[in-house]
Amino acid sequence: MATQTPTPSTAAPASGGAPIVGRERKTSDGPGPEVMDAATLIGDSVVNASDENLGKIEAIMLDVTTGRIAYAVLSFGGFLGLGAKLFAIPWSALTLDAGEKRFILNVTKERLENAPGFDKDHWPSMADSTWATEIHAYYDIRPYWDEPLSDDTSNYGRDARTSAGSTINPRSY
Repeated sequence: MATQTPTPSTAAPASGGAPIVGRERKTSDGPGPEVMDAATLIGDSVVNASDENLGKIEAIMLDVTTGRIAYAVLSFGGFLGLGAKLFAIPWSALTLDAGEKRFILNVTKERLENAPGFDKDHWPSMADSTWATEIHAYYDIRPYWDEPLSDDTSNYGRDARTSAGSTINPRSY
């Protein structure tokens, strides 16, 4: 019996991140699903809205200069990791299904098969703005570098890890 895949919202969060479905937002202690160790996401499966398996997350690529996640590298096809094609998927094109511990990518299997991809020995220059723009356009996603950072400064200087939101006293080094 196939599980029903939640339909992801079409709008990504204002910060350009991945939307989250499948679990009520937690206010308890512990990480996730809003803040997670990237290593825990490696190997997570990716399905489409029809619940077809599209592959698994092989890597998460960080844009070091902006501090944002740029892409997830999706492995698709092959057998036992051999012959698999890799795809750079814009992070905001993915929806985290926290309840099922997987991601949802809103593309058909055929569209993914025809997407620009690469193999494990020949990665593209992910810092190439032309290539990156083309990838975002292919998945009909606004590039993360065009997304404004949040203007919400109401929590500036507050420690969100505490329920009281105690003030953070920055140190001078």
